Amino acid sequence: MFWVKKVVSQAIMPIPFILLLLLLSFLVWRKPRLAKWAIGGAFTLLLVLSSQLSVDYLVKPLETQYPINSTPIAGTCVVMVLGSAHSDIQGATAVQSLSAVALARLTEGLRQLQLGQDCTLVVSGWEGELTQRPHAEVMAKAAVELGVDATRIVQLPLPRDTIEEAHYFKEHFGNQAVRLVTSASHMPRSMAIFSGQGLTASAAPTDFRARDGFYWRLTADNLLASQRAIHEYIGRLWLWIKQE
Repeated sequence: MFWVKKVVSQAIMPIPFILLLLLLSFLVWRKPRLAKWAIGGAFTLLLVLSSQLSVDYLVKPLETQYPINSTPIAGTCVVMVLGSAHSDIQGATAVQSLSAVALARLTEGLRQLQLGQDCTLVVSGWEGELTQRPHAEVMAKAAVELGVDATRIVQLPLPRDTIEEAHYFKEHFGNQAVRLVTSASHMPRSMAIFSGQGLTASAAPTDFRARDGFYWRLTADNLLASQRAIHEYIGRLWLWIKQE
């Protein structure tokens, strides 16, 4: 089921879906009306999703649900940074191996650690299919490179997605409150998942992608932000289906 979800979600992401529409237009070229609809749909999707319009109506509603968190943390605390991605780059440090998203999340996690006096840093993520080391291991090494004491870090190397991250966190820490760090667009779904597991989490969003811009300017950054937002809406739909 995990891989079915991955394949289906990727197939309806903007770029693959636009390419599918263009491919369809070639396959039905003997039916001009249908071919025109396919090409028009592909053009419209590319135009809208790479524009500021998409950022305002898809991305911002997700990223504005939880504000930046600078509230001091009292007593013993746990800061959990949700996993993202890394690459096995020959000769690279752990920090250099992290994706931009993973580095943004880890940086915010370290800032959250400084808001408390006795905090544990939790990092998670499996090795996937393209890397040899679990993402949690690389994140932990990167945190050490950035000055965190290794004894303050707990690795959860088995979770493959956010649902499993919440499950393994509860298995390891019980119902202990957690300061949750992830991308701003991913935060609403993450909070829903952790709450659904009976966990008390306070949001610490980072990696904001929504930026103000001109409506006539089409950029790859807008397209990427739109793709991430669509991924989140699909994820929330999947979560709703599982709960029914």
